Amino acid sequence: MLMYLKVFLVGGALCLIGELLVLLTKLTPARILVCYIIAGVLLSAVGLYKPLVDFAGAGATVPLTGFGHALCQGVKFSVQESGFIGAFTGGLSATAGGIAAAIFFGALVGLIFKPHSK
Repeated sequence: MLMYLKVFLVGGALCLIGELLVLLTKLTPARILVCYIIAGVLLSAVGLYKPLVDFAGAGATVPLTGFGHALCQGVKFSVQESGFIGAFTGGLSATAGGIAAAIFFGALVGLIFKPHSK
């Protein structure tokens, strides 16, 4: 039960920050999403995001900061295994499942709901 509370509080805090950025700044949602990914990469690179993942689990890995963390960890691992070329392949390898799911479900929703331009 305590883990659910940790997940909710950390994930909710990350979403709250995003919502405040949408409401209080002139940043577009796309820019906020990119900032979240970059923040995840930077926090992971300096070793601050892994303790958050250990503490909150899915509350830290599901938001976009978790995607940035996964990219960074994939690159780190792949560089250790493959050298310089790992800097280009590691991030994609580590996040391929999430990217594939996003493409598949995006296409599925597009087929079901018949999107159109505004």
